[in-house]
Amino acid sequence: MAKAIAVIIGAPGSGKSTVGEALVRRLGVDLLCTDTEIEKRTGKPIGDIFIEDGEEHFRALEREVVAEGLRSWEGVIAVGGGAVLHEDTQKDLADHHVVYLHVEFGEAAKRVGMDAARPLLIGNPRTQLRKLLKERLPIYEGLASVTVSTTGYHPEEIVDEIVPALKSTGTGKAEK
Repeated sequence: MAKAIAVIIGAPGSGKSTVGEALVRRLGVDLLCTDTEIEKRTGKPIGDIFIEDGEEHFRALEREVVAEGLRSWEGVIAVGGGAVLHEDTQKDLADHHVVYLHVEFGEAAKRVGMDAARPLLIGNPRTQLRKLLKERLPIYEGLASVTVSTTGYHPEEIVDEIVPALKSTGTGKAEK
């Protein structure tokens, strides 16, 4: 069974995809972005899946993609912000090096803005985001092997914090 080098978790706007891309460039591996994989498999954007098929259907797809990735992906995995809500995903993550990208509320709100592609933020995005952060923070913190702040930092600076943590646990590949 393969094991991902790192699994990146965090709230909407924390930089999971952006930091994931920077991290895989540094490590010389591939990135599995679970939201991108879901869009590829379904042929439609996440927002459309929520609207047309419902959140429950999306969460089932998400669980399937995350579980497959955790079983077989050998690079870095960036999971959607809500993927960690599933109890089975939480259990599966216990065997992985989990990098929690922490972002301050103000920065997250600025990054996600009024982004219609984020279906759980429809309505009042700031209020919805605050609610999501409050609900998910204990889960993110509980799952994290390492926590790195993304507020005010460039992706390369964030990767500079992640790589030594990966190496100290013996899960990282040599830098290229």
